[in-house]
Amino acid sequence: MSRFVAPLLLVSGLMLMACAPMPPQPSPPYTGQCDASKATSATGKAATADVVEQIRIQTGSQVARVIRPGQPVTMDYNVARVNVNVDERNVIIGVTCG
Repeated sequence: MSRFVAPLLLVSGLMLMACAPMPPQPSPPYTGQCDASKATSATGKAATADVVEQIRIQTGSQVARVIRPGQPVTMDYNVARVNVNVDERNVIIGVTCG
């Protein structure tokens, strides 16, 4: 009976290893830099998801962050992030990088 146990354990272990999730692949490093001057035309528009995504693309950023009045935000500078500042009515009042 024990001569069947070792192969059975080996096969069971291999099957469990095959089901293990693959580790996430790291994303390539960001080599660009945000340029807020390319999104000045967005000022005065409503900050909809589509408009914010267009700003992200136009500025060459990886991430867009909408900042509302009084909202706490981190003060770290991130060259890959564009900040979309809006007023109380969700209208874009400025676009900055960082």
